[in-house]
Amino acid sequence: MRKRKIRHYSGIGGQAVLEGVMMRNKDMYAVAVRKPDGDIAVEIDEYHGIAYGSKLLNIPFVRGIFVFIDSLVLGLKSLNYSSSFYEESGEKPTKLDEELETVSNGHEDTFLMVLTMAISFLFAIGLFMVLPYALSEVLARYIRNASLISIIEGVLRIAIFIIYILLISCMKDIRRLFMYHGAEHKCINCIEKGRPLTVKNVMRSSRLHKRCGSSFILFVMLVSIILFFFIRVDSYVLRILLRILLIPVISGISYELIRLAGRSNFFLIKIISAPGLWLQRLTTKEPDESMVEVAIKSVEAVFDWKEYLKDSFGYEIDESWLHDDEN
Repeated sequence: MRKRKIRHYSGIGGQAVLEGVMMRNKDMYAVAVRKPDGDIAVEIDEYHGIAYGSKLLNIPFVRGIFVFIDSLVLGLKSLNYSSSFYEESGEKPTKLDEELETVSNGHEDTFLMVLTMAISFLFAIGLFMVLPYALSEVLARYIRNASLISIIEGVLRIAIFIIYILLISCMKDIRRLFMYHGAEHKCINCIEKGRPLTVKNVMRSSRLHKRCGSSFILFVMLVSIILFFFIRVDSYVLRILLRILLIPVISGISYELIRLAGRSNFFLIKIISAPGLWLQRLTTKEPDESMVEVAIKSVEAVFDWKEYLKDSFGYEIDESWLHDDEN
C-alpha cells in the first residue's frame, strides 16, 4: 500500500502557558495571555533556535535533538512571560532576590530560567529514567529473564508518567493549563480541516492532535524500551549512565516519528500514533470559549489562516461568515 500524505499541513505548533497559549510559526512566536483584568495581552517575537542556520537541522535523527532543546527553552520563556501577569506586585525584594541579582550580574530572569531548566531536567531524569530502572532491578531478584526485565522497566516508566499526569491534573492551575492545551489543539485542527478560525468552529474541533508534545513524550518512552532491550551492559552504574547519555538519541528518533505522524495518514502511522492520542485525553481538557478566544489571538499574531485556507483549500473567506458566527 502506498503512503498517503496529508495535503493540509499548516506547520504551526505551540503549547499552553499560564492562562494562555503560545503559538509558533517558523521563526516567529506569539504568547497570548488572559490578564487578571480580563484583557488579552499578546507578545510577538522571533526565536531562531540554538542551531539556527546550521546544516545539522537538515539531518534526520540529529535535528530532533535541537528541536527538543529549542522547545524546552522557548516553552519556559513563554511560561515566564505568562506568569509575570500573576506575580504579586508591590512586594519588596527579599534578600534572596538581591543575592540572585548579584550572582546573575543583572540577568536574573535568564539565570532563573537556566536554573529551572536544569532542576526540571534532573527531576525528570530521576523520576522517569532512574526510578523505573531501580524498581526493575528490585524485580530482577525474582525474575531471571533479562529481556522481560527490560520490558517491565519500560512499562514501569510509562506507568509512572501516567500516574504523575493524573496526580498533577488534580491541581486547579494544571487543569486550566490542560484546558488551554486543548484550545491550542482545537485551533490547529480547525484550520487544518479547512474551517474559518472562529470560536464556534474551534469549539467543535477535536482537542487531540498527532503532533502534540504528549505524543512525543510517549514516543520517547516506547523508543527507550526498544533501545534498552538490545543495549545491555553488566555494570549497574554504566546502565544508569547509558540511560542518560542515550536521551539525545532517543529524542532524535522520537522526533522523526512524531514528524512523520503529523504528515502522513498511512495506516501504520495511525497505529503507532494511537497511544499518544489516548494519552492526550489526560493532558488536554475541553476549553471554554474565553480560552479559545485567547488561543485564536495567539494564532492570528503569527499565522495568516485566511491565506492558508485560500492556498490549501481553494476558497477565500467572506468576512460576513465571521460576523454571522459571532452572532
